[in-house]
Amino acid sequence: MSLKSDSYPSSAAFDIIHSSLQSDDAGRKDAVKQANAIFAFKLKNKEGQEDAWNIDLKEKGAVTKGEAPEGKKANGKSCPCPNRLTLSLSDEDFGKLVAGKTQAQKLFMSGKLKIKGDVMKATKMEPVLKKAQTKAKL
Repeated sequence: MSLKSDSYPSSAAFDIIHSSLQSDDAGRKDAVKQANAIFAFKLKNKEGQEDAWNIDLKEKGAVTKGEAPEGKKANGKSCPCPNRLTLSLSDEDFGKLVAGKTQAQKLFMSGKLKIKGDVMKATKMEPVLKKAQTKAKL
């Protein structure tokens, strides 16, 4: 099942990231070990619509469409996950980021990338994006 949405051209990168994680078992395990977080991406397209994808580098090492899941307490109730980050940016800027045409730090400092959660944890996403950069043709 494709994660790409025609309304969000850069969303094709999520298929590439998912494929990259699934094709390299050792790399996926290393990414999960290093990041230990769930990265939720909220993209806004040119029409002003928003959609979400998430990259689970806490347990599964997989990419899914939609909001990131809430954490679970021992009693089964949901709770805010301390290892969950939400990155909000435009579809165009995400495309540039994945293609290696801009840096996350630059987008963050200019206010084009908003991060909810541990900003330092967001840097753990960089190696996964680098793998996608070599395969992306956005």
